[in-house]
Amino acid sequence: MEIDEIALSEPACAAREIDFVNAVLQSSRWSDGPMLDSFERAFAGWVGRTHAVAVASGTLATWIALRAMGLGAGDEVICASHTWHQVAQAITLAGAVPVFADIDYWSGCLSAEKAAQKIGPRTRAILAGNTNGHPAAWGPLRDLADAYGLRLIEDSTEALGSRYRGRNTGCFGDVSVFDFSGPSALSTGAGGMLVTDDDELVHELRYLRERRVTDRASVSVGSWVPLQAGISDLTAALGLAQLAELDTRLAQRKQVESWYHEEMQSFEGIKPPYVAEDVEEVHWMLYVVHLGKRFTQSARAQMIDDMKSCGIETAPYSHPLHQQFHYMNTGDAIGRKRGLLPDTERIGDRALALPLHTLLDADQVRYIVKTLKDTATNVGAGAAIYL
Repeated sequence: MEIDEIALSEPACAAREIDFVNAVLQSSRWSDGPMLDSFERAFAGWVGRTHAVAVASGTLATWIALRAMGLGAGDEVICASHTWHQVAQAITLAGAVPVFADIDYWSGCLSAEKAAQKIGPRTRAILAGNTNGHPAAWGPLRDLADAYGLRLIEDSTEALGSRYRGRNTGCFGDVSVFDFSGPSALSTGAGGMLVTDDDELVHELRYLRERRVTDRASVSVGSWVPLQAGISDLTAALGLAQLAELDTRLAQRKQVESWYHEEMQSFEGIKPPYVAEDVEEVHWMLYVVHLGKRFTQSARAQMIDDMKSCGIETAPYSHPLHQQFHYMNTGDAIGRKRGLLPDTERIGDRALALPLHTLLDADQVRYIVKTLKDTATNVGAGAAIYL
């Protein structure tokens, strides 16, 4: 079968995106205009929060959140190493210290029980994520944060539309972070959003983000040194247009997911994707499979190369942050010691991300899974893989 190269993720653009962007191009305000305000209000409403603050990336969003909460040099923030690493790196950029705790093996999210073991006298916050769209255990995490008087920051960069205990992801942190780059179901190329219900905190977030036209006459805002990390009205127009179609797009991605589930049954010993008891719905960012114990990190790399040669883009789902060069050579150098975060390392070595986006059809999914099965058999000598 002749098939074009299948990308890991592809943004979808329809007439609405073009119309909204053109409207800004034909206006007199390409930045700090009405489209930005409309996008923020609409996104806050869609998530179920009171306030939204648009920013240039998820990394900048987390940095701003940390600074707005008063966290900086000498403070410790507990987080997972198995995460969208640019967000956790904002802890370092803010001058604070990331303290890595292990994950729940099944969900891939920060474990509240394991995070509790890392709390010390300098701990000020917990940063937990909804890994690949699966919500973290926000009930236990909130209880833990409240018990120790810690701030709780929700990294929802990988989760749009997932639901936990009747609420959307993005509703559980004191402040929550979204990112609209690459694999996101709502993609503006680059950009992100902070959401919160805190009427006082939102002012700090806005002041740290940028100096807006309406702030020119303000004396109090001058007490802050803003980052100039906002987005243009062009980006906001693209985001607002995508948000209008987001529920439809998520449903289309669910159809792709169902094709994957059907085809994956051809693997011996396959397990269905894990969904925790309190989780009502998961919208995966990418379709991730976990290779069996016989597979090594180098075997996964060989599979990625084999899939690429067949016109399919795949990727390691995670490069554990504690094993990246910077963190291996700072602090307690935890990354030099294998086994201290066993579940993180186990998943980090063998998790493989497959394409998931609305432009895939059933034939392409069938081709992806068949190719994956062939290369898994060749590399792993017939060992089963597990979702």
